[in-house]
Parts: sequence; structure tokens; C-alpha cells
Amino acid sequence: MIKFGVLGAGRIGKVHARTIAGSKQATVAYLADANAQAAAELAAEVGAKVASVEDIIKARDVDAILIATPTPTHADLIEAGSEAGKAVLCEKPVSMSVERIKACLKVVEQNSTNLMIGFNRRFDPNFASIEQRIRKGDVGEVEMVTVISRDPAPPPVDYVKSSGGLYRDMMIHDFDMARFLVGEEFVLVQALGAALVDPAIGKAGDVDTAAVQMQTASGKIAVITNSRRATYGYDQRVEVHGSKGMLSARNIQNTTVELANAQGIMGDPVLHFFTERYVDAYANEVKAFIDGLAKGVSARPNGFDGLQAQKLADAATMSWQTGKPVKPA
Repeated sequence: MIKFGVLGAGRIGKVHARTIAGSKQATVAYLADANAQAAAELAAEVGAKVASVEDIIKARDVDAILIATPTPTHADLIEAGSEAGKAVLCEKPVSMSVERIKACLKVVEQNSTNLMIGFNRRFDPNFASIEQRIRKGDVGEVEMVTVISRDPAPPPVDYVKSSGGLYRDMMIHDFDMARFLVGEEFVLVQALGAALVDPAIGKAGDVDTAAVQMQTASGKIAVITNSRRATYGYDQRVEVHGSKGMLSARNIQNTTVELANAQGIMGDPVLHFFTERYVDAYANEVKAFIDGLAKGVSARPNGFDGLQAQKLADAATMSWQTGKPVKPA
């Protein structure tokens, strides 16, 4: 039985802890959170003990730690877990700084740590199926990938000020998805952005509406569009066009029920936000990590994937700021 220490009892920490608790291969041994009440409530639910972060990382009866704490703590906790000989599953990003990520990954490499970064969308059944069918050759050579991601409503401006910006906070998932599907690294990034949803976001130095074009050395193209507003729900779509055809994943609605009458055909809205849309992806992500540990297999997406996505996010941010194409560092 693989014993986990879960660091963080917030929204994502709860999702992950419940998945681990429901596994036949793993259990939540300890749980930590700065909010004592949140930690106690979740620990009681999943059958864990409450302990400090430091004690969990040092604990001899902990095999792996799951990091669901605020972003600024991620790199330090990954390093601490690595030095203590733990396997690590960490929510994205490793850090907002490419240089800090590189330093962290050196520690991980030195300790041969099994590290997974939480790009959960790779584990969405629909997107995972597309990637598998690409590798099987269903569309031939990939020529263009289109990723659409639109939130139902913008976040509070206070969040925006500390998020690192839309390209680093929201679009980073799409950068990873583009790499995942294309299967090559991007060498050129060009971005556009504007504050069309909430002027306060623009005043805070960020955008809420953005488009990015990227190209690989072989010429393959990815186009990503993001918006902080979609009146119809959480818009998550992917299209892959290749030499033999096209694969696409549509939005998921609350139900498949449709009403047809003289006014037209109407269906239910799409799922509201990420906790509903990606419930299977989060569960599959943790299950894949646990299965990998049980089999001694290295995790993916790993620290390198986190680094590459961050480089693309930085390049997109710079491109938006300068109005020029940027080559990722």
C-alpha cells in the first residue's frame, strides 16, 4: 500500500485526497493545511492524520507527497520531498520562474525522484483518446492543432495581480496540451491579447482575451485561444488536422437531452467549470501516478514538461508585451 502525505486541503487538495482514499493501492496517511479546520475536516473524511508539512515530508511511513499548496511554495516543497526520498505529484506550475524550475529539476535529477506535474488535461478521456489516435496514425502527419479554452467568468482582480498573467496561469494548460498533441517542441511564439471582458484586468496589467500562434521547427502549427468569459459555460475544445483527416473533441453538456420545436433545436449548457468538466481527468491523473509508482515507472507529465510549458508561457507574455514573435528560451 502506497502511503501519501497530502499538502493542501483546498479545492484541488480535496479532489486528490478523495481519489487516493478510494484507491485499492494507496492511502492518505497524513494531511496538512495552513487552515487547521480545513485540514481536520478533510483528514477525518479520508481517514488521515493531521500533521505539519515538515513532519509529513520527514515521515518514514510516507512514500509520496501530493502538493496542492499555493504556487510560490511548489519548488521548495518538491526539493524537500526529493531530498527526503519521496515520490512527488505537484500541481502546476513548478514555479513562475524558468530559472527556479531548472534549479529545482537539478535536485530532482540528483535524487532520481519520480516527479509528476499536474497537467490534468492530458488525462481527460477525450483528449487522451485524441493523442492515442494521433500516435496510431489516424490523421496521418499532424499539420495543425487548435485549442480553445474559455472560462465562464473572469477571476477577481486581486487574483489576477498575483497570478502571473493569463498566459502563465490559464493558457499554460493549453501550451502543455499543444506539446502533448503535436509531439514536437515549438520554436516560435506570437501572441495577441486584450482586456475586453473586465477593464480592471487591463488596469492590473493583464489580458482576459488572448490568441497565440506557435510553430515547430518542422513547420507544424498550433493555435490557442483563451477568454475569461463564456456565457454558455466552460468551453473546452480541441481539433487536430493532419494529412489524412481531422480529430476533434467537443464540449460536454450537462445532459444530451434536446428539445426540438418550431423555434429550433435546443440543448443543455456545457458543464460549468473545471471541477465538473475535468473530474475524470483529475481522478485518472492520480491513478496514473499511483500505478506508475506501483510498477516503478517514471511519471509523465514530468518536470521537463513543466519547464517547457513555462518557457512557452513566458514567450507568449513577452510577445504580447512587445508585439513581436519570440523564440522560447
